[in-house]
Amino acid sequence: MGRERHRVCPWYEAYLFDNPLRRLVHSPARILGPYVDTGMTVLDIGCGMGFFSLAMARLVGPEGRVFALDIQPQMLRVLKRRAMRADLMDRIETRLIGDNDLGLDGGVDFVLAFWMVHEVPDQESFLRRTAAVLNHGAKLLIAEPFYHVKAREMEEVISVAARLGLTALERPKVRMSRAVVLERKR
Repeated sequence: MGRERHRVCPWYEAYLFDNPLRRLVHSPARILGPYVDTGMTVLDIGCGMGFFSLAMARLVGPEGRVFALDIQPQMLRVLKRRAMRADLMDRIETRLIGDNDLGLDGGVDFVLAFWMVHEVPDQESFLRRTAAVLNHGAKLLIAEPFYHVKAREMEEVISVAARLGLTALERPKVRMSRAVVLERKR
């Protein structure tokens, strides 16, 4: 399953879609609002330049925490600048990660994996590590670009997640994406 890695989006190409106009297509409040609340600990895996990380920091409020993880240090540098400008850095912790470690032991209430799972060389291992950090009842939102990920590939991701104890709750409508919300039941 998913062992062939698609090209990871280079940091400099992220400016093409990580800009204010993106809100017209991907409204963070609409996408995240049903799942992220004040005081939560949330995780943005493959956070890029922080489009969703900053929105989650606003949603969790001063009592909450956002862990923003990426494999590219340039993405994290831009995110830090944006977070400082928005006065949100006290809620966001950035972490440079490798392919095999999320750098967290657990205690997460919500995870966002937006347009990045298709870039992971071992998706089953990724889902196992992600499930391990989720609190009981916590949710994972996976959204994949429909032009990179076929419907059957998304179904395979959902099937693997189910074997790992994640239950598919819903399929939210996310523009230009195939999306699923999974919940950790055990």
